[in-house]
Amino acid sequence: MSTVAIRILVLILSILSLGVVGAPAQAEPLYPQPDPDPFYAPPADLGSLQPGDVVRTRRIDTMPYVGTEGWQVAFRSTNSGGNPIMGVTTVLIPVGVRNPPLVSYQALINSLGSRCNPSRSLFNGELQDAVGAMLPIGRGWAISLPDYLGPNVAYGAAKLSGMVTLDSVKAAQRVTELGLADSPVAIAGYSGGGMATAWAAALQPTYAPDLKIAAAVAGGVPADLEQMALSLGFDPHPGFGLAFAAAMGLEREYPDRLPISDQLNENGLWFREFTHDACRRFLLFHGAFRSAEQMAASKSLMDSPQAREVLRENSLRDFPGVPTVPTYLWQGRYDTLTAFGPLAETAERYCKAGAPVQMVPYDIAEHMTAAVAGFADAWNYVEARFRGEPAPTSC
Repeated sequence: MSTVAIRILVLILSILSLGVVGAPAQAEPLYPQPDPDPFYAPPADLGSLQPGDVVRTRRIDTMPYVGTEGWQVAFRSTNSGGNPIMGVTTVLIPVGVRNPPLVSYQALINSLGSRCNPSRSLFNGELQDAVGAMLPIGRGWAISLPDYLGPNVAYGAAKLSGMVTLDSVKAAQRVTELGLADSPVAIAGYSGGGMATAWAAALQPTYAPDLKIAAAVAGGVPADLEQMALSLGFDPHPGFGLAFAAAMGLEREYPDRLPISDQLNENGLWFREFTHDACRRFLLFHGAFRSAEQMAASKSLMDSPQAREVLRENSLRDFPGVPTVPTYLWQGRYDTLTAFGPLAETAERYCKAGAPVQMVPYDIAEHMTAAVAGFADAWNYVEARFRGEPAPTSC
C-alpha cells in the first residue's frame, strides 16, 4: 500500500461534510456491480441464520500460493444497522499440516469494487499485501482473509469490518473439512486492516462472546476519524481518489445519514460513476490531484452533526468497548498520517480497564515503514500466545 493511501482518513470529511447545505436530492448511493458468481448471492433465508453460520463452501485452486490448499466460505454477518448480510472469507491451509493455528488476516482493501475484495484480489493481482499476508503460512498456520467491507464494499466503515471479521472466524471454524474447530485463533492487520482488527478485538466481548481469540495484533490504526478530519482542506491532493472512495463507501453503509451524493455537482456525479467499481490503483491514478472543491455543489466543512456522529461511531477512541483478548498494538510515534496520540490514549483506557494490552511505539514518521518494523515482533507475539505463554503488557 502506498503511503498516500492512509491520507483518506485525513481528507475524508471534505466529502462527508457536504451533506448539510442546500441542494435538492439528486442521487441514491451508487453500489458496486454484484459479482455474477452465484456463490456470492445471499440465500432467501439469510435472516433466519445466526452471525457466523455457514451458508456455503467451495474448494478453490490456490496455484499462485504454492504449498497451500484453499476454500472459500460464505457466511451470515451483520451490517452497521444491525441487518443481516452475507460475508465471504478465503481460507488457505499449509499442505500436510493438520489442525493448524488460524490467523484471520485483514488485508489492505482500499477499494470500491467487488473484484477488489480478497476473495477475488488474491488471484487477480489487485491485493496490495498478498506476499505479507502469506507469512503466517510459512510458520505452519492457516490463514483466513475475509472480505471485511461487506457485500457493498463499504470502504471506511470500521465497525462493520470488525463484525464481519469476527463472523468470518466463526464460519471458518464451523467448516468440518477445514479441521479448524479447535485451533487457536489470532487476528491481525495493519492500517485499514489494523482498524478492522482492532475493532474486532473491541467488539468481541459483546458481539461474539462465545468466540475464543488467543491474540489480536494491529498496527497503524486510525483510531480517531473525527480528529483527523478536522485538519483537512479542499486543495488538490495526490490521494484524493481514495478519500472520495471512502466517502462513497460510508454513504453505502449509512445511506440515510450520509446522503453525500445529493451534494455532488455534475463533475462529482460523473467521478462517482467512473470509480464506483474501482480498485486502489485505479482510484489513485484517476483521483490524483483532484479535490473536493471540484466535486462539490457546496462547502460546509465540519458543519454536519450527522457526519461527525458517523465518524465517531467508526472511531475506536470513542467506542466504549474494551478487548478481553491479549492485544498487541504498534504505531509510529511521529506518524503524521495516522496519529499516535489517539491509539495511545485508547490503549491507556484499555489498561485502566484491566485489559491485557501491549502498546509498542516506534520512533518512525513514515507510515508504512512502521508496518515493516512492527510485524516481525507482532508475529512473534502471536506465536507466544499460541504456545500458551502469558501475555506481556505495557500497562
